[in-house]
Amino acid sequence: MTTLSYHHRFEPGSDPAAPPLLLLHGTGGDENDLIPLGRKLSPGSALLSPRGDVLEHGQPRFFRRFAEGVFDLADVEARTRALAAFVAAAAAKYGFDPARLTALGFSNGANIAASLLLLRPESLARAVLLRPMVVLEPATLPDLTGKSVLISSGNADPIVPHDHPVRLAKMLRTAGARVTLHVHPAGHGLTPDDFAAARKFLT
Repeated sequence: MTTLSYHHRFEPGSDPAAPPLLLLHGTGGDENDLIPLGRKLSPGSALLSPRGDVLEHGQPRFFRRFAEGVFDLADVEARTRALAAFVAAAAAKYGFDPARLTALGFSNGANIAASLLLLRPESLARAVLLRPMVVLEPATLPDLTGKSVLISSGNADPIVPHDHPVRLAKMLRTAGARVTLHVHPAGHGLTPDDFAAARKFLT
């Protein structure tokens, strides 16, 4: 894989003060899915939106899994490092500041964003994780001091095990990140509460 071989969209920002956003879709999405949400939540931001390069029954994802909630951890690690290389190359090509990059990920996209924090923390300054679960539990945690993370979860989510948001928040806090855990009445789909929490975090 070359560093820019992901299918992707990039939209320049209009406000130099707004952080560039890395938009990471859920299973079955593509590089177009989160562009409207990124624009809504942070109108002046530059937007980088790659399409996951793994297909599961024809649906794009960012890494392989054996079954619902059962992940191919070797593939998770390899794809995370490939995504980090893509981000670095895209920053150089498009001229955004990688030290200010904020991930906005939903479901599978939130999981790969969390993996970036745990395996390639230099890739992100902040992350908005919408409906994440615990995928990786590294034996040695990175130093996430100075990084901020929002985890937004639904208390009736049929896909994410109920203890995973708390476990993920604890792991990231132990690594030094400032973590806001937002749990509200919802399933796996996003709601206005998620958008309000994300907008507050981003601004």
